[in-house]
Amino acid sequence: MSDIALIWDGQGCDLALDGTDLQLDAGLQTSIIISLFSDRRARADDLLPGDDGDRRGWWADAYPVIEGDQIGSRLWLLSREKEIAETQRRAKEYAEEALAWLVTDGIAARVEVTTSVPRRGVLGLAVAVHKLDGNIENFQYEFIWGAF
Repeated sequence: MSDIALIWDGQGCDLALDGTDLQLDAGLQTSIIISLFSDRRARADDLLPGDDGDRRGWWADAYPVIEGDQIGSRLWLLSREKEIAETQRRAKEYAEEALAWLVTDGIAARVEVTTSVPRRGVLGLAVAVHKLDGNIENFQYEFIWGAF
């Protein structure tokens, strides 16, 4: 099965084109981009980055096929956080939470996320998906801190 391919540019994603045609993604790239960079609804105990009380999230998560199933990540909660080790730890936690479905759905044996700050104002995520057949797929993402 293939999805329409998305590409990540550090601030957002766009449809991948091959000339004037849409590219397809039969792998995990598009699914991982959606999982990491869509806004999951904040939990009741999450500290929100703005003053508007918006907990974000995808409207369809209110009607999950599987109880508790949600799309996206809580990485957006870090948009006003300082570039310190604790923030990187939370980014790792949020990314792993967002990608846990890969294991639950039997696509991967495990998923490892490593965070970094490759340069000021940029958060890096390295994702290693350990597939059931023993192969490992690696993905790298960098994004501007305030663009969550």
